[in-house]
Amino acid sequence: MVSDAPPPHQDLPPTLLDLSTYLLSKVGKASRTRLTERLAQRGLRLWDMAVLAALADFGPQAQRDLVGRLGIDPSDLAKVADQLAAAGYVERARDAADRRRVSVSVTAAGRALLAELDQQAREVQDEVLAPLDAGEREVLQSLLLRVHAGLGERRGAV
Repeated sequence: MVSDAPPPHQDLPPTLLDLSTYLLSKVGKASRTRLTERLAQRGLRLWDMAVLAALADFGPQAQRDLVGRLGIDPSDLAKVADQLAAAGYVERARDAADRRRVSVSVTAAGRALLAELDQQAREVQDEVLAPLDAGEREVLQSLLLRVHAGLGERRGAV
């Protein structure tokens, strides 16, 4: 069945379509929504995936270090870590030298879950980036990394 509706972008003011930041926002929101819906089917959130990824990529860390690395509120991170620990995806342990310090590490089950979540995230990425060929996707990734790095540089300069 062919739809007579105009493409979604034709309903938007050209002034907005001319703003890269607006387009990034729209694409980001659509991508995030698609991924969060997939994660929600498993009872998970983006923060769950972020914590697992940080632990898998950087190794065991103190909870307070994860707070800084991920930019998450300490109480929110504690809830995420509690839920992931209860499900067997991470382990938490108090530091013998400093009982206030809690170290978090990913378990084998957590690594397996992260691999599944990464696959789902890549499927969403493929859906969103379907209009681009492989070379264009590489260029986009490179440009986004540069923009992201620039945000960090400007944030540090403030």
